[in-house]
Amino acid sequence: MRNLLFVLLLGTLAACVSNDRNIATVTAATEIGADAMQVQSIVSEGDDYRIGGTDLLSVSVFQVPDLSFAALRVDASGNIQMPLIGAVRAAGRTPNELSEDIRARLADRYLRNPQVTVTVTEAASQKVTVDGDVAAPGVFEMRGRTTLVQAIAMAKGPTPTADLNSVAIFRTQGGQRMVAVFDLAAIRNGTAEDPVILGDDVIVVDRSRVNAFFRDVLGAVPVLGVFRGF
Repeated sequence: MRNLLFVLLLGTLAACVSNDRNIATVTAATEIGADAMQVQSIVSEGDDYRIGGTDLLSVSVFQVPDLSFAALRVDASGNIQMPLIGAVRAAGRTPNELSEDIRARLADRYLRNPQVTVTVTEAASQKVTVDGDVAAPGVFEMRGRTTLVQAIAMAKGPTPTADLNSVAIFRTQGGQRMVAVFDLAAIRNGTAEDPVILGDDVIVVDRSRVNAFFRDVLGAVPVLGVFRGF
C-alpha cells in the first residue's frame, strides 16, 4: 500500500506538468509569478487557516484582562465560550473572522472600539500524511505550528536510502490541488527555508532507488519551493 501511494502521487505529478526545467539552475525559494502559491503559516496567515473542533485558541482583548484568555479550547460543537457574549461559533472560521465577530458583539453593548486578536496556538484537529522513504510512514496529528522538518521527524525521519533533495508536498487550497518540491538537505543545513505544513498536506519523500524517474518528474516542476496547480 505504501509503495502504491508513492507511485500514484509521483505519476500524478509527472502527468500534470511539462518538461522544461534544469534542476541544477534553480533554488528552493525562487518566485515564479503571481499564479504560484508560496508556503503559508497556519498561525500567522489568519486569512487561510480554518479553525477546527478541539483547536486551542488565544483570545486577547486589548487592555481588558477579564476578557482575554491564553488557552481557550473549541468545544465539540465548534464554539468557544466568552464572558458577556456567551457562545461564539469558531469552527470553520479564520482567526480574523472570529476576531471580528467577537469585536462586533463586544462593541454592540459593552465596549467602545475593542481590539480583539485571536491566534491558533494548537491546531489539534489538523493532520498530515507522511509517505515514501521514511522510517514510519503514516497519518500524524499536528499540535500547533508544524514545519516540514518536524513533520518528517514525526515519521521517525528519512531512511538511509532517501533522496533528501526531492521531497514533495501535495496540498489542496480553494478546491485546487497544488504541489511543490523541497530540498530537505538544504533546509537542514540552513540554506533554504523550512516550510510550514497545513492540515491535510501529503508529504512524499523520494527514494534513491527510483531517483532517475523522480528526476524526470522534478524536471517538469518549474522551480523548487513554490506550489503549482495540477
